[in-house]
Formats: sequence, C-alpha cells, structure tokens
Amino acid sequence: MIVPHLWFDTQAVEAANFYADVFPDSRVTGTCTLRDTPGGDCELVSFTVWGEKFEAISGGPHFSINPSISFIVNFDPLMFGACDSAKTAATETLETVWAKLIEGGQIMMPLDTYPFCEKYGWVQDKYGVSWQLILTRPEGDPRPGIVPAMMFTGPNFRKAEAARTFYLEVFRHSKAGGLRHFGPGMEPNEEGTVMFSDLALDGTWIAMMDSPNIHDFNFNEAVSFMVYCQDQAEVDHYWQALNATPDGGQCGWLKDQYGVSWQIVPAVMHEMLYTGSQAQVDRMMRVALTQKKFDIAALESAFHGN
Repeated sequence: MIVPHLWFDTQAVEAANFYADVFPDSRVTGTCTLRDTPGGDCELVSFTVWGEKFEAISGGPHFSINPSISFIVNFDPLMFGACDSAKTAATETLETVWAKLIEGGQIMMPLDTYPFCEKYGWVQDKYGVSWQLILTRPEGDPRPGIVPAMMFTGPNFRKAEAARTFYLEVFRHSKAGGLRHFGPGMEPNEEGTVMFSDLALDGTWIAMMDSPNIHDFNFNEAVSFMVYCQDQAEVDHYWQALNATPDGGQCGWLKDQYGVSWQIVPAVMHEMLYTGSQAQVDRMMRVALTQKKFDIAALESAFHGN
C-alpha cells in the first residue's frame, strides 16, 4: 500500500480534522507523539479523505507543501447512486467542498467549465495543500475519489513518461492506466509531452503530467509517499530500486531520480506506532532514529523491550 504523507510545521492534527470536515467519508483514525526527535516532539496523525488513507506529521518548519504534487478529487455521479439526480448530487457536493477549501486558500484555476471537463477547479487550501476538483464523466473508467498527481516541471519537464515506465517496473502488481500526449498547436505545451497519465502502483492510483511553465517549486519532502512493506525483503527491494542517493535519508526516507520523496516503512511499524504504549513507541523510535533503511527485527525487538 502506498499512502500520501503530508509534512506540516505544527498543524498536522488541525489540518486532518479540517479535511475530515470538508470531504465526505473522511475521518481521523489515529494520533501519536514521537518524542525527543532531532526536531523535538512531533505529532503524527493518520486520517482518511473520501475513504483514501493519508498520514501527516507536525515536523517543524523544514519543508513547505507546494503544488508539484496535488490531489485530484473525482466527483463521479456513480458514487451518488444510479439515479437521475446523481449528477446533481455530485455537482452540489463538489461546489460545497470547493467553497470550504477556498476559505483562506488560493484559487489556481477557477471553478468553471473547461474543454476537458464540464466542471473543474484547482485550489491551494489554507495549509498549502493543492486539490483539483473534477466532475467525472460516468462513462469513463472508474477511479478512486482521491488520486495524487505529480507535475513534472523545471528540470523534470519532459520526464513524466520516463517516470511512468520506471514506477511500473519498480512496483509489483502495477497497472498502466491512460496516457495522453500534447499534440501540435497546443502551445505553450510541447508536442509529445504528457498531457495526462495515470497508473496503479500496488493498487494505489497516481497521475502524472508534464508542464513547460516556469514555476518556483518542485518535488520536495513536504509531500512524500509511504510504501508500507510486509517484510524485510520488500523493504530491501523498494529501498534499492527507488534510492537515487548514495545512502538515502534517515528513518526510511529517500529520494528517487526525479526528486520525489518516498518513505519505505514496515507495515508493522504503523501498527506499533498507533497501538503501542508511549514507552513502547519511545523505545522503538530510539532505534528507528539511528537507522536509514529500516531493520524490522531491530524495531520489533525494541518495541517489545527485548
């Protein structure tokens, strides 16, 4: 399972509660505290947005969320039942969510009708997280309510299709979705670059697109992807396959060749963090903070006090 992870200064729990109020079928599922980290005590929060899992941390002012990774929100009338009023219900829900997200936020593309969609809007909310709200056509292939979207811009421009191929090779049980290129006469977009692509990595849908526009942002640690691994062999595989730096980062973090941040995390670690006592979590984290690639046996031993 691949889960988006959001880095906030101090507002992780506040933001998670905000999203639980904004989106349907959303709730906070767990919180815990990491004590005595290099950045001090950090709050972790686990939550769902329209049924899709998210994780977040209040880790200090080290990274700022930007639109290089946004979240497409699909308002599919089929989610609202097979009835004549389903499209109306989807549209009204979209407009309600939009109204809440723009409070204190910034509109990047107005909620309007576009050639590619009857109703679409792009907003950066008050916490800096970007959301693309779209009224989905029922006749299209089904997609989850939330799909993370990577924008390949700046030094990554023209690399979306290569990244797509790379991720499909790295992740097991992957599936290619749609792939559309810009054609002639679509300036300022460049012919042959990726207009839109999506793919399912271990069941998690991710979208990708190229952008020739000059932006003052690119991928960073503020939005990363947690890869929950079932055993040490999976940890070893994804660490080796994705890591583009000599040693990787600390505590399971690494960056791939495109600068996208990943956290290669044992699935059992999530369970221990959110179900263990504070003493058990503290013991485990003292060991975790000394590791780059996680050693599951050492983490479990520390958690159980062995």
